[in-house]
Formats: sequence, structure tokens, C-alpha cells
Amino acid sequence: MHSTTRRDFLKDAAGSGLALGLMASGLGLPSRAMAQSNVFKWANLAPGFTILLSEYMIAKGYDKQFGLNLSKPTSYTAVTTYYNDFIAGNFDICIGSWDTFAARYLAGVPIQFVSGITTASMIGIVVPGDGVKNVRELEGKMLAAPQSTGTYRMARAVIKEFEGFDIETQAKVQNVDNPAASVSLVMAKRADAALTWEPNISAGLARVPDMRVLYNVGEAYRAKMDTELPYFGVAIRKDAIARDKDLARKVDQAFGAAIAGILADPDAAVKLAGEKSGIPADVLAMAIKSKRLKFEHLSMSNEAARKSMLVAGEFLRRNALLPKALDEGFFGY
Repeated sequence: MHSTTRRDFLKDAAGSGLALGLMASGLGLPSRAMAQSNVFKWANLAPGFTILLSEYMIAKGYDKQFGLNLSKPTSYTAVTTYYNDFIAGNFDICIGSWDTFAARYLAGVPIQFVSGITTASMIGIVVPGDGVKNVRELEGKMLAAPQSTGTYRMARAVIKEFEGFDIETQAKVQNVDNPAASVSLVMAKRADAALTWEPNISAGLARVPDMRVLYNVGEAYRAKMDTELPYFGVAIRKDAIARDKDLARKVDQAFGAAIAGILADPDAAVKLAGEKSGIPADVLAMAIKSKRLKFEHLSMSNEAARKSMLVAGEFLRRNALLPKALDEGFFGY
């Protein structure tokens, strides 16, 4: 038998299309298709802090530093569409509410959670200065809220367990599809209260000085549970991880570096990357400095961080907001 060189083999195979198949599968010569397969798509939600985070990461080059090849992030304005497109596979990496990811994972969607990035201290109910004095007084009143979000479900669980009040059944909920819209309804006196998250809270406070935070979801949870309630985090589709086995680690490290940079100098971060967020720079800085927008990197490579997520998952399961307990398969690291 004579030896066949790799070049001869590919040349002979080309006529039957075998070479193309080999290259596409990664067994042959590198191709443009293969290079493109390692560009990972991501997105953000406008207006909001997710744009600050994504733009800051790009501006500081943390994606490249940790070996990430990211596309230009797609900006969404509708929360429902944002999550649905991620679940449908229209982008690979999503910044969102961890419990939304948990619910989809438990329903069989192939995703994994890699990093927590903020706590639930950024979730709150705001009211006019002369509005209700506690959440129980919302009975029968109009609460504007984005009902399709993890924010709504998480807030409902906390308020129901700790305050004995179910916003879903005891208040009149006006659904909105954007966290800024709920605040706008209160400002227009079309709702008695708004469930939203930062920086929309600070935006409302800046425009209407007598508006106030009636209830802070993260603070309430921390007071009762003696631990932080995770909120926003980063999830990755498993088919993206299959294209790069180190993707979870790279994403986790890049977000960790970005968060550390923002916390080290919030004013500089906002000046550098906040312009595209749709939120005025002073409002973003106010949200961060108020400690409501509380960035905290929780790497799922850390056992204690995973445990805090499992505790939070059990809290939601207990309140019938997750169908069952989370397991280790939810975590990517």
C-alpha cells in the first residue's frame, strides 16, 4: 500500500463533496464557516443598565482579553421578545433575570447559568409622594408591572411570603412590556404604583423628586434570609458551549472583570459607556451609588455562589414559581 498525503486525500475527495463535509466538521482545513461559527451573538435590553455593561466590556476590551469573539450586541426594547429570541436560539449569550433562565432550564431548554452580576436590591416598587405607605395598602389599587419578567415573579414571591400580600390577586395589575413604562404610568397618574428595576427607579426619582421607593425586594429578602437574593445574571445556550468548551469560563471572567471595573470607578464607567444606555449619565451614577443597582459578580465556578442560587431556587419553588428544585446541571463553569 502506498501512503496518501492529507492534501491528496482532500483533493481526491473534493469531487464527491467529501472535503467540504470534512472541513465543516472541523476535520479538514480551516474554513470561513468554521471561523464564523466561533463568533458568539449576544444582546442587551434598552433602556437599561445591560447596555452599560455590554458597552463597558467592549470599550475596555475584556471580551478580547479573555478570548471571547463576540458580535455587536443586538438591542431589544421588549422584554418578552428579548427572552423569546434567546430561547429560540437567535443569540447565544443573554443577560437577564436568573429565575427566568431557571424556569426555562427546568422546562427543558438547553441553557446554563454562568454568572450572577447583580442582586435583587435593584428591584423596587415606587409610588408618588402622597401615595400608599406600605404594600398592603395596594389592595384594589393599580400596580403597573412587566408581568412576563422574572422581576415580577420574584417580587411577587418575596412580597407574598414576607408581607402576606399577593400583588397578583389583591392589587390590580396593569401589564407593561418595559420596566421604564411602569414608572411612566405612575408619573402620568395612570397607576398608583410601579414595579420596576434600576436604573428606571433612579430615572423616576430624578424627574419627580417626591416619588419614593415603597418597597425594595432585595432588602426585604436579605433581612429575612440573611443572604442576598441574586437577580440579573448571564446564561449561555448549550449549543454555543458545544462550539467552544471553554465558553462559560471566558464569559464568566469577562463579566467579572467588567463588574470590577465599574465598581472601582462608577463615574468613569458611566462616562465611558453609559451614553448608549438611554439613561442619563447622572441617573446611572445615582443608581450605582445608591446601592440599589448593586453589582456583585457570582461565578458559578464557586461552590458558595452555586449554593446561594440553589437556596434562592428553593425559595421560588416553595412559592410555586419554579416547578421543582434546581440541580447542578443548571450551572455552567
